[in-house]
Amino acid sequence: MTPVKAPEPVRAKPDAVCVAAVEPARDAAIEEAGAAQVGEHLGHSVEGERLVTHYFASTHPGYHGWRWAVTVTRASRAKTVTVNEVVMLPGDAAIVAPEWVPWSERVQPGDLRPGDLFPTLPDDPRLEPGYTDTTGAPEEVLAVVEELGLGRERVLSPAGREDAAERWYAGDFGPASPIAQAVPFKCNSCGYWIRLADSLGQAFGACANEMAPGEGRVVAYDYGCGAHSDVVIEAPDHPSTEHAFDTTGYDELAMSSEPAEAGDEVAEADAVQAEVEAAAEPTSDDEVEEVAASVEEVVEKD
Repeated sequence: MTPVKAPEPVRAKPDAVCVAAVEPARDAAIEEAGAAQVGEHLGHSVEGERLVTHYFASTHPGYHGWRWAVTVTRASRAKTVTVNEVVMLPGDAAIVAPEWVPWSERVQPGDLRPGDLFPTLPDDPRLEPGYTDTTGAPEEVLAVVEELGLGRERVLSPAGREDAAERWYAGDFGPASPIAQAVPFKCNSCGYWIRLADSLGQAFGACANEMAPGEGRVVAYDYGCGAHSDVVIEAPDHPSTEHAFDTTGYDELAMSSEPAEAGDEVAEADAVQAEVEAAAEPTSDDEVEEVAASVEEVVEKD
């Protein structure tokens, strides 16, 4: 393929008559915009043979930095010039609108809101036609086709798969993310990691751990976080303490108001306390039962 060369700029000598036609050019600008909007002469440029453009400052408050461009020319051997064009052009300090960008390039990920539609271009390189024709197929076949994801008008192309894989692998849930670099655990050995059934499953899966930052997202097989299923915290074993038996205290019993029986109850309580204090501290449940039985015998005898 032979490249097309851009035309070289015209190299013409300045035409003296056209260069000197400042006032005719100013009159043409005033006729177009009015005397109040045409300022001083800023210079000229040679556009071609006997073709010169004169520039005048714009004094309009809404067009600061702009200039009027008046192109004049003359025929061969003519003594007067003819106005060819009068336009307003932006200068180096002019405020201009940003370069127009098509809507398909202006929309960015995350811009869509509920109810918005983002049509897919017919020549989108990420998609390719699907070739499975299911017209007139039995219901059993249609069920299998739907389960396998076939029968679609367009499917993901190899370029689309590669683009998605590169974007996911280099994203926040790829191996280069800070959280993946800070832990030794990887998703491919995690019980919460569900491998994709597509061919992209060789490198990607979905996280099913609600405590993980990648929960419900596509994560790379060598991504990792601190919520890995193999993370185990070893708690130290604390020895169990033996049961304590109090041999120094006693319960206060309500005394009867009858004077005849008050002395007997006091004596009985003192006898029980003396028996308890005389007994050694038991070291097992059997000895506790023996002490309790001896106390009951003393109470029954009294």
